[in-house]
Amino acid sequence: MILRRSLIFLCLLVASTLFSAEKEPPNVVLILADDLGYNDVGAFGAELIATPHIDRLATEGMKF
Repeated sequence: MILRRSLIFLCLLVASTLFSAEKEPPNVVLILADDLGYNDVGAFGAELIATPHIDRLATEGMKF
């Protein structure tokens, strides 16, 4: 009886680690800047100041 419960527990433990290894937590980057307007970044249409790294983050990710 104990061996059977231990075997079931071991199988559940291995299965849970296999399924959880596939899911990766999302990467979140929060950029907080003082006195930055909506249209001051190239990803939102600015042409005066070049922001290539922020533009790349915006094209590869999600914009809010």
